Amino acid sequence: MAVKTIEWRSDTVRMIDQRLLPTREVVRTYRDYRGVGEAIRTMVIRGAPAIGVAAAMGVALGMEGCSGEKARKRFDQVAKWLKATRPTAVNLAWAVDRMGLVLEANLSLNAEQLFRRMREEAITICKEDIAINRAMGAHGATLIESPATILTHCNAGALATAGYGTALGVIRAAREQGKKVRVFADETRPFLQGARLTAWELHKDRIPVTVIADNMAGTVLRSGKISCVIVGTDRTAANGDVANKIGTYPLAVLARRHKVPFYVAAPLSSIDLACRDGSHIPIEERSPKEISELNGKALTPKGIAIFNPAFDVTPAELVTAIITEKGIARAPYKRSLAALKREG
Repeated sequence: MAVKTIEWRSDTVRMIDQRLLPTREVVRTYRDYRGVGEAIRTMVIRGAPAIGVAAAMGVALGMEGCSGEKARKRFDQVAKWLKATRPTAVNLAWAVDRMGLVLEANLSLNAEQLFRRMREEAITICKEDIAINRAMGAHGATLIESPATILTHCNAGALATAGYGTALGVIRAAREQGKKVRVFADETRPFLQGARLTAWELHKDRIPVTVIADNMAGTVLRSGKISCVIVGTDRTAANGDVANKIGTYPLAVLARRHKVPFYVAAPLSSIDLACRDGSHIPIEERSPKEISELNGKALTPKGIAIFNPAFDVTPAELVTAIITEKGIARAPYKRSLAALKREG
């Protein structure tokens, strides 16, 4: 896809405002880490890998003009601010911590040199993400038959990453291999990432896509039209439990009921071996207004309680395979994921 999700340009961070898609394509420019953090929190940019890239670039912006102990103190401030924006996506903390290691290794540099080194690392993380997605896509494409009709949830495409995509990267790679693929995209309430973003991406790439309401997935699966389900992940625990956009868990249950393979595309950076199982994954709760309002107009009676978790956890037993840039993991995931992480 030609649109760049995020890029570093002239010591600013530029990202497409995903809240306005598909009707408007607006690029926002950020000059400090607080602006980048607010963009992450308000979902100007979203998707675990893209959040990680944004966080790395935010750290780099925050370190401008600092050196020595001042740089270390500034990093602690910047890291705390950025990590608090979206706690479920482990890529965010991973990217911030990686930038911290680079800082510690280069504290002897002067301010200008240190800023240049931090900037280089952030850009490297961005480039690596695209390469990782392409490698993951190539592995995942081996699981796709031709012709295939694939059901996906939320947006795990170029917009959720630095480019190409995780779940949609598998779909793109399959098509690049000459396979005939079409997609059913859950609309993904309440933020509609499937209807707004996945459909927009696939339409641009001329991959046939049909949008369905989330509560239609069972009927579509029962029809026998779906070859497999592919989703992304914001964090995968050591045992293979998968945290992804809310609505993923019931989709996995339905896929198992109808004997449809359920695949997860997970860069190694999103696999958290320090997290024993899904019960230890922090689940972000978002503003009630995402459910109670639409374009500023009330959808629910005033004063009604709203529960709005951004993610749910799919048990490993419902996951057919986890696709990474180093290969495909299958149960028992505790063993296979650890082996792939060692390779990475």
